[in-house]
Amino acid sequence: MRFYIVHELRGISTPHSGRMRVRASCPLGLAQAEALAGALATLPGISEIRVNPRLGSLLFHYEDAESRETALTLFVGAGGVDGPLADMVDDPAPGPGEATLTEGLMPVFQYVFVRPLLPMALRIVNSFVSAVPFLFKGVRAVLRGALNVDVLDAAAIGASLVMRDFRTVSLLTLLLGLGETLEYWTRRRSMATLTESLALNVENVWLLADGTEISVPLAQVKEGDLVVVRDGGSIPVDGVVEEGCAVVNQSSMTGEPLGVRRTTGASVFAGTVVEEGRLVIRARHVGDGTRLRQVVKFIEESESLKAGIQGKYERLADMAVPFTFGLAALVWLLTRDFRRAASVLLVDYSCALKLATPLAVLASMREGARHGMAIKGGRYLEALNEADTVVFDKTGTLTQASPEVVEVFPAPGFERTEVLRIMACLEEHFPHPVARAVVRKADEEGLKHAEEHAHVEYVVAHGVASSLYDKKMRVGSRHYIEHDEGVDLSPLEAVIEEQTGMGRSLLFMSEDGRVAGMVSIEDPMRPEAPHVVEELRGLGFNRVLMLTGDDERTARAVAARVGISEYRAQVLPTDKARIVQELTDQGCKVLMVGDGINDAPALSASHVGVAMSDGTDLAREVANVLLTHPNLEGLVNARLLGTRTLQRIHFNFVATLTLNSAFLLGGLFMFMGPGVAALLHNVTTLGVALNAMRPHLPTKALPGEESHFESPASS
Repeated sequence: MRFYIVHELRGISTPHSGRMRVRASCPLGLAQAEALAGALATLPGISEIRVNPRLGSLLFHYEDAESRETALTLFVGAGGVDGPLADMVDDPAPGPGEATLTEGLMPVFQYVFVRPLLPMALRIVNSFVSAVPFLFKGVRAVLRGALNVDVLDAAAIGASLVMRDFRTVSLLTLLLGLGETLEYWTRRRSMATLTESLALNVENVWLLADGTEISVPLAQVKEGDLVVVRDGGSIPVDGVVEEGCAVVNQSSMTGEPLGVRRTTGASVFAGTVVEEGRLVIRARHVGDGTRLRQVVKFIEESESLKAGIQGKYERLADMAVPFTFGLAALVWLLTRDFRRAASVLLVDYSCALKLATPLAVLASMREGARHGMAIKGGRYLEALNEADTVVFDKTGTLTQASPEVVEVFPAPGFERTEVLRIMACLEEHFPHPVARAVVRKADEEGLKHAEEHAHVEYVVAHGVASSLYDKKMRVGSRHYIEHDEGVDLSPLEAVIEEQTGMGRSLLFMSEDGRVAGMVSIEDPMRPEAPHVVEELRGLGFNRVLMLTGDDERTARAVAARVGISEYRAQVLPTDKARIVQELTDQGCKVLMVGDGINDAPALSASHVGVAMSDGTDLAREVANVLLTHPNLEGLVNARLLGTRTLQRIHFNFVATLTLNSAFLLGGLFMFMGPGVAALLHNVTTLGVALNAMRPHLPTKALPGEESHFESPASS
């Protein structure tokens, strides 16, 4: 095993202090991770240690260069053959459950086909050998002062050894090992699927140094380096284009299906792909600073965000262990029959409770990733099930945030095409979405709008001021044209009234203080929005609200088109969070859907926040659920997934209690021997685990595809 520095940030509190993330070449066992974290904690100047055993990741802060060097020396020693932790870290034999799936299933083959052919002496030896790891785990738990499932398993195996029931010992160790392998494999596959669904894997990059391109590992790239990316290559850093021109596919970040032209001075982001061309990029953010690493960071942390029901059942599992020991002791005191007491130890509730619930949560998160949902922790599956009120932001959520010019209205004395052409001429160099919509409309109609005007002044949040053919030209909002410039808009009053009543935005143009015309602009609704709102009502949402900064008339028109009866108009960004809090105070559990920076406070204040993939970085960071496809159908899938996961967990809980209670009574009254009881108990545990991993959603229920959902009760 070797350790690699994947990211380091210096100068946090002092010039020589910093933060470092180190990753092992393979996953760490729990004992390995604890030993490494404990060893780091003993070093002077090392603090804030965090470890993720599944990903082999350790994050820590150091105070100065000396403490940094000491920590690196520790990792070098731990990764070497003669290192101080070599007996723990470099142990080539994986513990139970840490083997691959094939290796984990090999004991089943041996038990079924090889064991019957062995002489009795070898069977006994094999039983002892297979029991030792589980006995040691139980002893270690007792020495730590814990009375948990490991202790119970060790006691059951030990009781079977005392009774010389070696067949039961072999069966117990086989099923326990198989269950741990199943859990470990599911966790690894789930985490791998989540990572692959949200990030592009980049190992080596091309750096431009002194005019020469050299290939280096991504971990060696520093801020300020020049990175070269060509056709088909993924961009590994966040940065600015220093040289070149290319078409970049940003669908993984923004959801835009078409490539975007990027030239010198433009920003590019990790995880996007160069479709055509060559770029030389000056790295701004590398390592944990890039979007790519932020995604991996969220995955690393997501496993710790357990659902409340998961924590509840795990606590119940641990609480069941003393009960099982107490019942076994009571049976022995009353009957003096060791076999009956052993039957109690061999049948318990804790194994299935502790195994099936986390497997159900992880399997659901993995399934969500395949269906276009990044769920940032198990607790949010539970929140998706509990929510009873959904609040939509309008722009960019219910609408596509890509304005289109619907119609052009010339004032008396002006030509329609000339109004559109001049507007496009004035707007063509401004990045505002409305300006782009005007230029796009002129291009669609084949109007030439090359620069003919003099100096252009962009009036922020209002419009454009310029001159053309010695005439004073103004393009902008009603407030700018009518109030700031004093232009009379009464010649267009009728169409203004008509268009605003339809919920459309208006852009005006004036010439020498006289209104020349206006364009009507509409932000198209997401085509699936009305259907999704209807589906959500059918899935148990009692209230559906829309929040928007538009005026009352526009808000009413948009809400009616999407099928929402309750809305709030002229809402400021700070008001959105306040409205969500008011709903919460009324007893509502709010699911907030947004995409913009101004939605972030409301997303944080809600019971569960959902962001669109084409939303802003801040919204996606704050949200608890990210729809990785720019389609609202994912919201329906997310609700279904949360509901059906909780139903599956409750079903497994009832099945575990019912079946194991029956097996326990059978063992107490000797209707079945300890071996049969143990077999039935462990088969039940495996059964609920496999049931927890079954898919919840139809195979084709992907965003954007037509699907017919079953009712939640069907799962």
